Amino acid sequence: MTATMRAVVLDEPGPVSNLHLRNLPIPEPAPGWVRIKIKAFGLNRSELHTRLGYAGDAVTYPRVLGIEATGIVDADPSGTFTTGQQAMTMMGGMGRTFDGGYAEYTCVPLNQVIPFRSNLDWATLGAIPEMLQTAHGSLTIGLDARPGQSLLVRGGTSSVGMAAAILAKRLGMTVLSTTRDPGKTSALTRIGVDHVLIDDGAVAPQARIFAPGGVDAALELVGAPTLPDTLRATRVHGVVCFTGMLSNRWIVKDFYPIGYIPSGVRLTAYAGEATDLPADVLQSFLDDVATGHAPVPVDTVFTLDHIKNAHGLMESGHARGKLVVRVD
Repeated sequence: MTATMRAVVLDEPGPVSNLHLRNLPIPEPAPGWVRIKIKAFGLNRSELHTRLGYAGDAVTYPRVLGIEATGIVDADPSGTFTTGQQAMTMMGGMGRTFDGGYAEYTCVPLNQVIPFRSNLDWATLGAIPEMLQTAHGSLTIGLDARPGQSLLVRGGTSSVGMAAAILAKRLGMTVLSTTRDPGKTSALTRIGVDHVLIDDGAVAPQARIFAPGGVDAALELVGAPTLPDTLRATRVHGVVCFTGMLSNRWIVKDFYPIGYIPSGVRLTAYAGEATDLPADVLQSFLDDVATGHAPVPVDTVFTLDHIKNAHGLMESGHARGKLVVRVD
């Protein structure tokens, strides 16, 4: 009799009611792949985009969603990892070209498994992989951030925005973060943000109060609608990194660089993979969390049975941090 697992399946794009909790066969890892028994996973906007049908032909259905997962190695035909070893995984086609983390088990390519050691609870650990990878990659690869610089985080109360602020403060940067909701100000100051800017669409004038010449670096997490204003908030030779699309708009139509980008401001982008998060960086962050030197901004923890509620909260935009689903 085939062993089964519980998994959340999206048969076709649409409303939250299209997410179905079903019993599926436990997947077998092919050569070069690893099976992970999932303990927790975080929710991500890209999964919302997939559920709403914005992923286009990149996704086939039915599909188990989830671009990240945290748990323990359950089977590794290559012998690279030990059964029971703690591991995180993300990206690489998870939840899009092959079944992802919204399940009790997932199989992923060997090169996107990141081992770690931690006594933190699974809900906290489950919040970290994609959030840390995206924030770390944006600051290092995208912005080449340096101690003493100023950083503007556009979309500051998103999980990646909060993680970026935390990493930037650890690096010794001055952090300005935005939110559209004044009620979320305290959520940002608690993680060390120096200046909270209320986003009314014109953040640049506010940012230049604290950085008169413009900020050294800016992380754009909202998307195409706010990018021009974020560019205007940045100094000559400063860098803006386009990473997120909280607005669900990521295309700049009729892009004319000379008219769009302020003279001397540099625009780049970041879209990373698991290989952009070195194991030692992950372990260092986990150790800092364990000693209280780095917070993990978790908003709400759900179970698989309440995945529709979790997606509804993510879609509402009312979360103040990462949404996590515990599986065990």
